[in-house]
Amino acid sequence: MAVAKSSFTCTDCGWTTPKWVGRCGECQAWDTMQEGKAGGGRGLGTVRQIKPVAIVGSSAAKPITHVSTERVAAWSTQVGEFDRVLGGGLVPGAVVLLSGEPGVGKSTLLLEVAANTAKSGKTVLYVSGEESVGQIRLRAERTGAMSDNLFIASETDLSTVLGQIDAVSPELLVVDSVQTIAAAEIDGAAGMPSQIREVAANLIRIAKERALPVILVGHVTKDGNIAGPRALEHLVDVVCHFEGDRQTSLRFVRSMKNRFGPTDEVGCFEMTGEGINEVPDPSGMFLSRGDAPVSGTCVTVTVEGKRPLIAEVQALVVKSSTPQPRRVTNGVDSARVAMLLAVLERRAGLRLSDMDVYVSTVGGVKLTEPASDLAIALAIASAVQDKPIAHNLVAFGEISLAGEIRKVSNGKVRASEANRLGFVRSVDSAVGDLKAALALGLNW
Repeated sequence: MAVAKSSFTCTDCGWTTPKWVGRCGECQAWDTMQEGKAGGGRGLGTVRQIKPVAIVGSSAAKPITHVSTERVAAWSTQVGEFDRVLGGGLVPGAVVLLSGEPGVGKSTLLLEVAANTAKSGKTVLYVSGEESVGQIRLRAERTGAMSDNLFIASETDLSTVLGQIDAVSPELLVVDSVQTIAAAEIDGAAGMPSQIREVAANLIRIAKERALPVILVGHVTKDGNIAGPRALEHLVDVVCHFEGDRQTSLRFVRSMKNRFGPTDEVGCFEMTGEGINEVPDPSGMFLSRGDAPVSGTCVTVTVEGKRPLIAEVQALVVKSSTPQPRRVTNGVDSARVAMLLAVLERRAGLRLSDMDVYVSTVGGVKLTEPASDLAIALAIASAVQDKPIAHNLVAFGEISLAGEIRKVSNGKVRASEANRLGFVRSVDSAVGDLKAALALGLNW
């Protein structure tokens, strides 16, 4: 009697091999090979013939101009910054995946979203596989997220979660998190790629059938990627990432994928002892302005998505006591600062090779775009010459290795935001070269 041969298939990409390997040869994922019977798949020459189904009634295709959009209009979650990232609110039947580092505040944010939606009159079901209902109640009391329309459940079984949906008939479902829910019919523990795929597929099916918005919380790996199969990000409609420095209270929600709106919006929040608060105008959090001007500080305008933000750069330059001068940065790219120091020494005549240079931002903001080059250079030059920069001056522009100041994107948006906050003087690409910009900024 012939012995049935077995093969091993990657649960992430479907690559098949007759022998077990620890790492998939196609997608390079570890521990994703599962054993199954060989011959289950069909070659290209033996395509199965599928009989067509007669299309009748409402399922028939229709011109796109005849499709009504009333049933898919977005409704607000009553959290303005979250609505901004979603593109105006939640769309019925949409599935949103929110990821972030442990402890950054994902559960706190979604409990706030669930409570505000419930207070608006909608029924909300909050399912947690990580906390008990008592723990959720304590956190809700502390943050003021209490409402009779908010139903909470602590479940880790998919069938029970689906039963809770049938019993409550919610208008918004929050699952915290998709990695903690498991289906009894699928082999493997919760969090395995096969389990995540099955759980997500069932929740997405429920969302589309009932026009039910679903928000899923996703864990991240040590590399910062969403744990589980990559197919999870393809299946959902919106992918958001919740990020922030644990040393500061500021948090950002960024949209990585959005089928209903732009992907360049950023929502700002502040973590407090009473929960999480919206920050509609976060520019003031990145400034530390005293009454008297201080040398080594310069204000710039950075753009997060479409939102302009005022940020302050501080620099300190002192005589080095070591053979190798120190270059310490916080909130800015250290390689970018090293390049700017070389340009300042070569093109502007500032002696920095024997100086310790410290560059930092205020409020924990991170400046990653080249538009902050000019502000960093002005702050360093101000610290070297001990000349304070005027309080009402703002600088933005990219500095080239030749000492030229290049134009940056969204120049008008940056200028209008600076004018709105009282910065009536600006140093930008219109000045021309670095020497002229330093002379203008330090002697204005």
